Amino acid sequence: QVHVVESGGGLVQAGGSLRLSCAASGRTFGSYALGWFRQAPGKEREFVVVIRQGGSVTYGADSLKGRFTISRDNAKNTVYLQMISLKPEDTAVYYCYVATTAGTYWGQGTQVTVSS
Repeated sequence: QVHVVESGGGLVQAGGSLRLSCAASGRTFGSYALGWFRQAPGKEREFVVVIRQGGSVTYGADSLKGRFTISRDNAKNTVYLQMISLKPEDTAVYYCYVATTAGTYWGQGTQVTVSS
């Protein structure tokens, strides 16, 4: 069992920045793929980005590149999502996930609200 906890969400004006953090338990954190999804009101959950064991990154949409940056600190068992130039359409609950050989584990989500 891997426990996943997100933090760092909040209310920000358009053009602002936020950094989300996701801490996960597990003794082999460095071997996990780590990523983020988001779900806006009335919409399906959307894949945002993943960072793999070796550090390769895949974004869910080209529109996120240059604004969203994912990074990991294996010593702290934490993955980060740095978001800049935020837009109202980025408003959503952001969910962190951890993909292991035993399964995929999700956090409870953190709300990001971008006001216009």
